[in-house]
Amino acid sequence: MEKRSFLTAQWRNLLMLNYEVDPSILQPYLPPTTELDLWQGKALVSMVGFRFLETKVLGIKWPWHVNFDEVNLRFYVRHFDGATWKRGAVFVSEIVPKPMIALVANTLYNERYKTMPVRHDISRLNDQSTSVLYEWKYKGHWNALGATISNTLRPMLPDSAEAFIFEHYWGYNKLSGRTTHEYQVEHVSWQIADTSNAFFDADVTALYGEAFSPYLRAQPYSAFYADGSDVTIRIARKLRL
Repeated sequence: MEKRSFLTAQWRNLLMLNYEVDPSILQPYLPPTTELDLWQGKALVSMVGFRFLETKVLGIKWPWHVNFDEVNLRFYVRHFDGATWKRGAVFVSEIVPKPMIALVANTLYNERYKTMPVRHDISRLNDQSTSVLYEWKYKGHWNALGATISNTLRPMLPDSAEAFIFEHYWGYNKLSGRTTHEYQVEHVSWQIADTSNAFFDADVTALYGEAFSPYLRAQPYSAFYADGSDVTIRIARKLRL
């Protein structure tokens, strides 16, 4: 039976900078019943900036919580349900500008939301390219994630590097040593664009921990952009070992 929708929205202007890390630093965050999903033998994490638009929670548009930006750090897992492998994402950190969003997500889904000022700037540079920038303010300093993207969108190829990063249609959260939250994320396959001049400037240790510092300070393994679409997140269920 299909579960009811918890949240519907548009996810737009998704920028993802991807970094190879030592798999051992992800073990404390790995939910029970899942294992790391590797790309060509590599454990990747993604710094992500994107826009939430037309957001509804349980079918309701909550005042002042409809349009906002999010920046998160995530990695990739898979879960075998007895018949098929489900590919999903796990969040190390999620930053939004609205305290109520963080409260609801942390309470109901055991997410790792924090509230900080977040803003974006998307500026067309010329006929060929656009600048995409996300910033979030921590202890008086604006951290930044950005790139230049092509104005030409194209379909995502199956089994491509972009598909590995973007097409994880499940979310997993560790509730305890034996219990995991699983929720489904539904959207069409996104249109993507070439990226260049990607950069990430942040207080990595303070925001994400010492273990991530040497990896997130290196050059990204890859950088991808997707235009996005309407998204539905279904109500979660619990998985137990």
